[in-house]
Amino acid sequence: MEMSSQTRNSTPLPPSCKLSPVCRTHGVSLSSTKVPQVSEVRVQLEMHALWQQFDQLSTEMIVTKAGRRMFPTFQVKISGMDPSSEYVLVMDFIPVDDKRYRYAFHSSSWLVAGRADVAAPSRMHFHPDSPARGAQWMKQTVSFDTLKLTNNLLDDNGHMILNSMHRYQPRFHVVYVDPAPDSHLNANRNFCSFFFPETQFMAVTAYQNHRITQLKIASNPFAKGFRTTDTQDWLVVTYNSSPE
Repeated sequence: MEMSSQTRNSTPLPPSCKLSPVCRTHGVSLSSTKVPQVSEVRVQLEMHALWQQFDQLSTEMIVTKAGRRMFPTFQVKISGMDPSSEYVLVMDFIPVDDKRYRYAFHSSSWLVAGRADVAAPSRMHFHPDSPARGAQWMKQTVSFDTLKLTNNLLDDNGHMILNSMHRYQPRFHVVYVDPAPDSHLNANRNFCSFFFPETQFMAVTAYQNHRITQLKIASNPFAKGFRTTDTQDWLVVTYNSSPE
């Protein structure tokens, strides 16, 4: 179900969602001030083992002018929603720190190269099925496979704008669509935010660590055409994470 601009305008994301503390992550409740429709929501990261493999190598995600999809794709399983209530699901990306980085090939490590560039415009990515009832969200894996990353500051396609050579933390927000006419009075209580540290990544225009390239090719079904028995070829391949 496509989410129209009229629907989005009628169910705005609370402004404080961008700065909110995490409500629950890895099943640990950190807040008891939320409405019942979100207070028991739990989120489980899918492909957790794969995310950990990438995290051990310092995950890199390609950003392009046209926009590039993430791999691994951010996917979650949700429980604890009110089946009959409607929810909007949203993602955003926040800088991990105020640093800009460079990759040192001789030591295969990331080094601080200076202060962060001017922050890119902050955006939210609404899951295209939003809004939907809790029963629908909970019956299957929720995938943000249409989300794309770009370094084009003038992007008008709704892609997430990130600075290359900066580290980011994806965040996931569950927003209860409160039908009450005075719902704005409970805006701070109608959403819950989640993050998973193992999904942090460095935004890059080209992969820096060849082991990241190898792991992406080995684990991404869209990259099977690049696979070869000669691992040396992996170091120079131009990698496409998924169809544009």
